[in-house]
Amino acid sequence: MAKQPKQNKTAAGTDVNHVKQQNQQAAQGKSQYGAEFAQQTDPQHVQQQNQKSQAKKK
Repeated sequence: MAKQPKQNKTAAGTDVNHVKQQNQQAAQGKSQYGAEFAQQTDPQHVQQQNQKSQAKKK
């Protein structure tokens, strides 16, 4: 692989600075995705769905 000049995007088009920022936020526990997912997830509902799924397997 030939060296490419330093760019802000990878060959796939990913913004390197954005990824670094996301990684820093995740390391600090401030990940936007994780917070949004946690707020939208109802643990009791998930447990009920899991129980139904297990019952169907038997």
